[in-house]
Amino acid sequence: MAIKLRLARGGSKKRPHYRIVVADSRMPRDGRFIEKIGTYNPLLPKDSEVRVVMNVERAQYWLAQGAQTTDRVARMLEAAGVVPKKDRANLKKGTPGKAAQERAESKAAKAATAAEAAEAPTEAPAAEEATAD
Repeated sequence: MAIKLRLARGGSKKRPHYRIVVADSRMPRDGRFIEKIGTYNPLLPKDSEVRVVMNVERAQYWLAQGAQTTDRVARMLEAAGVVPKKDRANLKKGTPGKAAQERAESKAAKAATAAEAAEAPTEAPAAEEATAD
């Protein structure tokens, strides 16, 4: 039997509220669970104390029994100090797409030509002043 610590959704449409549950991985997301170990309300501010309420001792017990966590619950347990923090690197997330890169290149080329035009010595107005005398 594969045990997971995961979220079970509750609440109405566009107003989610989650229970942190221990469930068999073969059961539906909001279906039967073994034990409820906490709640998570994503609508509250991140610094709110009641955003995540969890029985850490029960979570540690189930992890010792071999339960796996979902990504979101693992992050909550990391914040609580139950499990060590994992290094996550999504290197592609910060890079712009193909069209954005092309726009940036064309913008840089235009800026370079404008800078060259501004730095070029302006001999024509000086010559006109000399002939005007």
